[in-house]
Amino acid sequence: MNSREVWVSLKTLAFAAISLLALTNPVGADDEPKRGGILTYMIPADAPPSFDAHREETYATIHSAAPFYSVLIRANPYDPGKTDDLVCDLCTAMPKPTDDGKTYTFKIREGVKFTDGSPLTAEDVAASWNEIIFPPNGVISARQSNFVMVDKVEATDPTTVIFRLKFATDAFLPALADPYSWIYKKAILDKDPHWYEKNILGSGPFKFVSYDTGQSIKGERNPDYFRKGLPYLDGFTGIYADKQAVRVEAIRADRAAIEFRGFPPATVDELTKALGDKITVQTSDWNCGGVITPNHSRKPFDDVRVRRALTLAIDRWGSAPELSKIAIVHTVGGLTFPDSPLAPTKEELQQIAGYWPDIEKSRAEARRLLKEAGAEGLSFELLNRNVDQPYKYYGIWVVDQWSKIGLHVTQRVLPTGPWFDALRSGNFDVTTEGNCQNVVNPLADVGKYLPHSVSDSNYGQFDDPKEIEMYDRQLRELDKAKQKADLLEFNKYVLDEQAHAIYLLWWQRVVPYRSYVKGWKIGPSHYVNQDLGTIWLDK
Repeated sequence: MNSREVWVSLKTLAFAAISLLALTNPVGADDEPKRGGILTYMIPADAPPSFDAHREETYATIHSAAPFYSVLIRANPYDPGKTDDLVCDLCTAMPKPTDDGKTYTFKIREGVKFTDGSPLTAEDVAASWNEIIFPPNGVISARQSNFVMVDKVEATDPTTVIFRLKFATDAFLPALADPYSWIYKKAILDKDPHWYEKNILGSGPFKFVSYDTGQSIKGERNPDYFRKGLPYLDGFTGIYADKQAVRVEAIRADRAAIEFRGFPPATVDELTKALGDKITVQTSDWNCGGVITPNHSRKPFDDVRVRRALTLAIDRWGSAPELSKIAIVHTVGGLTFPDSPLAPTKEELQQIAGYWPDIEKSRAEARRLLKEAGAEGLSFELLNRNVDQPYKYYGIWVVDQWSKIGLHVTQRVLPTGPWFDALRSGNFDVTTEGNCQNVVNPLADVGKYLPHSVSDSNYGQFDDPKEIEMYDRQLRELDKAKQKADLLEFNKYVLDEQAHAIYLLWWQRVVPYRSYVKGWKIGPSHYVNQDLGTIWLDK
């Protein structure tokens, strides 16, 4: 079956799918948490590329090992979608900045222990953050670009950590609540900064028990966890399965209770029809979307005309309603989370290449650009990730869209680990990616699109001093109206003028789970609220 035939099949499925989803409160006001039990959940990947959250960008790492770690601050686990409600984890109180917004002083809880029994102090917190913000040579930090405003991190005594900024910015505190910012043991980092890639040692609600590569990961309650009374669970088992059908059947048969990432509406409808009130559903807008990244170091993708042609060929407005029925995609948008007041309006988006309301006009311009660049009938390879939702659907969709301007595209699909290896080594022509952020932080979230010299998570293989200057300017801006204008300018520059990135569709998060699972609340990120500390089983 060729890509066009598969796309027709997908559209048929889309029209057949019906689903009326309602947000269900996960914890009733009168519910009394019960202690005990093992939570079994599905992880939609074959395996995490590593266990080091400082270097990784995938939920496969978060869903595997977040329960073993603590962070400095985080989103409120009972309301993770409320971006102005950040709470302490290892700190004792949220600080008020001093020095005109350039100094943040955190007091660290006393009596916290790593699961090897050693004390966790401010030195461990500072060492972990210094590795994230100022990684040593040979160490990858995936979110380093989120902290360009930080000048220095220091532990001034065993219970005090101070962040000193170069300039005041609204982007700092939300960036600090990054759920990947696990606190590691300084003595280990000093000895081997790569140790955490293959090993686990934290101070979270659970202790590491075992990892069976590509099969499962297990944890048990940490009796020394600093939050008294938590966790409620005796332990957990995460089961790896990159195929959606396997994960759905596990929940249907009650071999697993939940998959935290989410399913498309048609699949959720199937589960609710089969299981009735045994299934609860939560939904949320998702600070996550699909991106096509051209490798600028490979011809002809070094030519902006070719990159612009790739985005002009894609009918986002016409395709989103159909795709949203069968894939976890939902909303047409640019680089800025559509639910943010700083996001471009529909009218503003429609002035950007790839978002024009007339798709035939858009494709005519794409064909003109290809001819001008000498790239008519271009053949190339799309690197894709072996994860069905939504990567498989993205691949089928864009290959079909590109065929409409005369391009001939094949796919190379790799498991998660090798896929990241190919991205990091630049071994691709054009690739799919998912740009998924955590706590909504529009000013910093677009840092993903900066050159690799600033953002380790950008794989486009280009340099662009002007883009870096634009990003730095918007971070320093404290006026909301000017922030919105700056972000619109950034969107136009990255998506249209330079076409460094080709944004596809933003996602919708729909999580069905066994109704006996309590104490978990959905948010706009599948990275946030994943330490399992507040979950309990009503059975």
